[in-house]
Amino acid sequence: MSTVLPTSFSDRVRSSILRVTWPKWRREPLFHFVVLGAVLFAADHFIVGRVDDPRTIVVDAAVDSQAIQVFKAARGREPDKEELYALRRVWLDNEVLYREGLALQVDRGDPAIRERVIFKALSVVDANLKPPPFDERVLREWFEGNRAKYDEPARYTFQEAVLAGENSEGAVRAFVEMLNRGRSGGDLNAGLRVYKGRPHSNVVQGYGEEFAKALEESPPGAWRAYPTRDGWRAIQLDSVTPPKAAVFDELRGVVLQDWMDAKMSEQRTAAVRALAKKYTVKVEEYTAKVGAEANEEHKE
Repeated sequence: MSTVLPTSFSDRVRSSILRVTWPKWRREPLFHFVVLGAVLFAADHFIVGRVDDPRTIVVDAAVDSQAIQVFKAARGREPDKEELYALRRVWLDNEVLYREGLALQVDRGDPAIRERVIFKALSVVDANLKPPPFDERVLREWFEGNRAKYDEPARYTFQEAVLAGENSEGAVRAFVEMLNRGRSGGDLNAGLRVYKGRPHSNVVQGYGEEFAKALEESPPGAWRAYPTRDGWRAIQLDSVTPPKAAVFDELRGVVLQDWMDAKMSEQRTAAVRALAKKYTVKVEEYTAKVGAEANEEHKE
């Protein structure tokens, strides 16, 4: 059964982003940044018409502007300097693969389909890769160095009573006193949200580091006013599931696959970067803001 690709560049990017889950993100090397690498910056109009010198690749304002726009649409904010650099690096890797694919004439019978040309060129690279040797010591060292992937974090189950209107410290503290006296959220024109088994990283992402630390130190069973990055909140901690350390022997197969994937990805990236040395890369001044905001040019 064939897969129907989104017809527009924006559709392709959004489709790619929607298929990504955060846990997998954290397991991927920078080369696969946001999996935007597979399709992000696959718009042919960025490159077509700029191939006067086939050995020169220009990373200009158009690339950065589109990257910022798509990233902002997907994440609700602009990429920081490190994220923008990673997106550029992925775009550049794909452009190298695209040109290498054209040089190898793998586009025959498949003209103007940039993603497939890149895929075919990458397949040629993959064919020359060899799985690295390993032993038990290597795998155990990898396991210990990447425990965050395997250890089960502490998990928190808590409730948030959402007060309609003002969420100042005084208003939330007064609200909490009413809740602890037995007044219902409905009586106070409030909504209730329940969060079950949320890991520490998820709590930080949703409420901020200060809140996560305060929640860790709180006894369960009572409503309390907590400061968060979005203002004061009324929270009741229900339970905490303690962290659990992973056991290597139980996860050896998973560890082996993760280690192999990471090493092959490193080899693949190194091979593409070696190909990139054949080209002259020019990074032009880029526009850091998009849309209606004022354009300010600056160098990276």
